[in-house]
Amino acid sequence: MELMHHGIILSLIIGGVAGWLAGLIMNGSGFGVIVDILVGIVGGVIGGWIFGTLGLSFNGILGTLLTAVIGAVVLLFIIRLFRRA
Repeated sequence: MELMHHGIILSLIIGGVAGWLAGLIMNGSGFGVIVDILVGIVGGVIGGWIFGTLGLSFNGILGTLLTAVIGAVVLLFIIRLFRRA
């Protein structure tokens, strides 16, 4: 049970960092801590799907972070497209 808590905490930390980095990459100031974490977590899912479709995967914390950041950048790009419309 304790391992699961560590996994959830690690996912939240990686999601938050990924959302924050994606906001910096997309020249924004972010949406706040909670939304940045959500963007990073959803970005991780999107990045996992993109790389899975391409037959690629990255291992370890850095690989997970890279996947989440790329997915979060894609998500922020899509959000900004809809905000302009």
